[in-house]
Amino acid sequence: MIESATNRRRATTRLSRTALSGVVALAVVGLAACNATASASVTPATCGRSSRLTVQGSGLATGTPNLLTLTTSVNAIDATAQSALAADNSDTAAVIAALTRGGVKDRDIQTTGLSIQPNYTTNDGNEVLAGFAVNNSVVAMIRHFSSAGSVIDSVSAAGGNAVQIQSLNFSIADPRGLQDQARLDAVHQAVSHASTMAAAAGERLGPVCSLTDNSSVSSASQFDGAGTSGAAAVPSPAVPLQAGSQQANAQVTLVYALEANSRARS
Repeated sequence: MIESATNRRRATTRLSRTALSGVVALAVVGLAACNATASASVTPATCGRSSRLTVQGSGLATGTPNLLTLTTSVNAIDATAQSALAADNSDTAAVIAALTRGGVKDRDIQTTGLSIQPNYTTNDGNEVLAGFAVNNSVVAMIRHFSSAGSVIDSVSAAGGNAVQIQSLNFSIADPRGLQDQARLDAVHQAVSHASTMAAAAGERLGPVCSLTDNSSVSSASQFDGAGTSGAAAVPSPAVPLQAGSQQANAQVTLVYALEANSRARS
């Protein structure tokens, strides 16, 4: 009886060892199969160790200006500096009043320059003081295009021959939305270029390593009418204005890591 029990224990131990050896063998075979599958598909890439692909994209967005910046100059000439300044002050006040009546807010009207200069003439080879010239520059931002032409006409009428329309500058009051549209367009183009190039080279795109915005702020187009007097250049009863369009440009640089595809290489 004692010998039979001992034999049974020995048989059970041998069976357990055999089963454990089978499990270990299966695990080794499974691990080898997983490694073989991984090496046959894609090698994961990181930005620090992989090859890289650098592409650039250009974007463009177009919007309609909603802000008109009007730059005017009011001039006066008289025998003395005091009388010239008084005449210029009166004409400038009339121009500002015309802007205000046209709906331009006080915060959108700014004096940008004031100068008083002596005028000389030549008499028998000698310079003689002939009087003084005063110049006052006023810039106004007109936000309502429907009345902009009438406002300019009113400014011309208020200042008469003393006022000059220096420039009209059309722009977008908040260009950030338009600039973001251009950037979005640029990124989409860069991604498309990267996908096409990687596929042609038999590679796969990995993670984005860097994305750089190389954009510069677009300048608004403008009409420069410097040196023309308001009475001659501004027709009645209202100045016809066309805002046209404004464009924002964007440039981006995109760097991808590349995932080597061993199937494509074999």
